[in-house]
Amino acid sequence: MSATTVEFDIAEAPPARLDKALARDVPEDAALSRSRLARLLAEGAVRVNGAVVTDARARPAPGDRIEIQVEIADDYHVAPEAIPLNVVFEDADLIVVNKPAGMVVHPAPGTPSGTLVNALLHHCGAELSGVGGEKRPGIVHRIDKETSGLLVVAKTDRAHHGLAEQFEAHSVERHYRAICYGVPDSADPRVRGIKGASFEPGNILKLQTQLARHKHDRQKQQVVWHNGRHAVTRARIVQPLGAPPVAALLDCWLETGRTHQIRVHLAHAGHGLIGDPTYGGKRKLSEKAVGEAGRDAARAFPRQALHAATLGFEHPASGEMLRFEAPMPQDMQDLVETLGGARD
Repeated sequence: MSATTVEFDIAEAPPARLDKALARDVPEDAALSRSRLARLLAEGAVRVNGAVVTDARARPAPGDRIEIQVEIADDYHVAPEAIPLNVVFEDADLIVVNKPAGMVVHPAPGTPSGTLVNALLHHCGAELSGVGGEKRPGIVHRIDKETSGLLVVAKTDRAHHGLAEQFEAHSVERHYRAICYGVPDSADPRVRGIKGASFEPGNILKLQTQLARHKHDRQKQQVVWHNGRHAVTRARIVQPLGAPPVAALLDCWLETGRTHQIRVHLAHAGHGLIGDPTYGGKRKLSEKAVGEAGRDAARAFPRQALHAATLGFEHPASGEMLRFEAPMPQDMQDLVETLGGARD
């Protein structure tokens, strides 16, 4: 086993107990559950302002510096697997792939195999950057299991650091295609009345909130207004769907890149994604507007209708600007057509 240190500060207005403050403020990328944090605390792996603390009921204060020693499993059990990859671009420094829906990006409890990392280890061998850690070599950013589309993966440590800096600076261009319930139009007074929602010229919906883990479900995110992470999403209508329109194909782009950001923001605006079991809600489209086939297709769509369509960034070695596009997968194209739209 090897170890890493997770470091962060306790934010303003912390809960009264240290264990609850840790669960609220630990970085999402650390992937530490409440139960794991409780074990680490009891084992003496948590330092507060340099001193080991094991009492879960200790009272935290804003600005407390937290250091958590976390053991990491070695990578010998992450096996290369001959899984086909849709490679969009590859050179000595990086690889861009078009991930299919249903593929997990990197191994985790419950999904130790069949992931993008397993496929990349087979495709690239020892070339992948190790900066991302043993279980996710080369991984600079992620998209959800059921979201399809473009991902860039580092093959060298130089590329990994360079790409990570661009993602941190929010300078990477990322556009998504999404199919949502309803039509987010500036003419709709309901949307204009939602806190955090506004419209920019060109009928562009801007959603600006903070996001944080859900209070009762750690697998979800929620919109908050204090002690969260700044998040900005923009969306424009590509095609209204139905007659009259009851759904829409959207172009969404990110100013920030938070977990589930597009899904949470559109749900907050009342335009959850079709097929999203977590945030989309169980809504039924009007048969009069989309026909029986459209109604049934939307109801049966097996995943969130979200696709990472465009990815643009500066090559971390050459400085060249790169931009890639991936057309919507067949399932989303079929859904658009069935709902009464033209193919994208």
